[in-house]
Amino acid sequence: MEQQARAWRGRRVLVTGADGFLGSHLVERLLERGATVAVLVRPSSVVGTAGHALRNLAPVQASLDEIIAADVAGSDAVEAMVAWAPERLLHLAADAYVERSFTHPAEVLRTNLDGTLRVLEAARRIPGLERVLVTSSSEIYGDALTPAIDEQHPLAPTSPYAASKVAADRLAYAYHRTHGLPVAIIRPFNTFGPRHPYDVIPKLIARALAGEPLVVYGSGEQSRDFSYVDDMVEAFLVMGSHPEAIGRALNFGTGVATSIRELAGRIVAISGSSSPIVHGPPRAAEVRRLCCDHGLATRLLGWRPRVTLDDGLARNLAWAREHAAP
Repeated sequence: MEQQARAWRGRRVLVTGADGFLGSHLVERLLERGATVAVLVRPSSVVGTAGHALRNLAPVQASLDEIIAADVAGSDAVEAMVAWAPERLLHLAADAYVERSFTHPAEVLRTNLDGTLRVLEAARRIPGLERVLVTSSSEIYGDALTPAIDEQHPLAPTSPYAASKVAADRLAYAYHRTHGLPVAIIRPFNTFGPRHPYDVIPKLIARALAGEPLVVYGSGEQSRDFSYVDDMVEAFLVMGSHPEAIGRALNFGTGVATSIRELAGRIVAISGSSSPIVHGPPRAAEVRRLCCDHGLATRLLGWRPRVTLDDGLARNLAWAREHAAP
């Protein structure tokens, strides 16, 4: 822990997508470790002309060195990132809701691919840049062909969202090879925890606490590798600082696949809810199984997951109860 603290203390760090679920947790941890942090947030996070209205980062807003309100896929974002001149640039901004890519593919592609292109172009102009960390996704792999997915698994996206992340992932690698940028690519598997506004776990938790039926789409046998947010933040920190991460794309997850039907049952049991579990129609482009082989990240960087699924669900449920609408 002290070694990680030294790795970030005093560093100038710019985080895109900083007011989102994962980005906000990462910013909080960076501030705790003594980094000087600037954030890039969507213009919709800004209200009026007097200041910034942040959702998740409001409690630490006064500790931020600068708040940049810009479209990550626009030219203004490039100029602002270059002007602030970070030593490390952590790119999390994305249009990450898979179902939105079914109806708004052009907008999703623009944010995820063009936004990454803008970040990489900005990185080329920042003198002394030590690292640009690009966030990919486990969705790039499609259906698992092996019990656990390592970095050599074929990339076979099943949705426009996943395709946009494949393109951004490989673009980042190409910039490393073409321009010598100190790029690292992180491939997180499903992450959950406080402040996540969508995806299966927060939806099921909300329904369990409200006593409503928990809807499982299709058979419920489709499975995912769920990591608690604290573990994934540590993955971002090590990928953003460890010298072995440069030029690599690495997977981060628990190595345990849990079916959605089993997940719903665990949430009912841990919450003490009386909610029934019901089945809905199958979802389009659904990946049948995602399970992470994090062996390379463990060998190279020393990272390993610490929080079990049940412990993470209990923490998430406690937070949801505390923050439930009156």
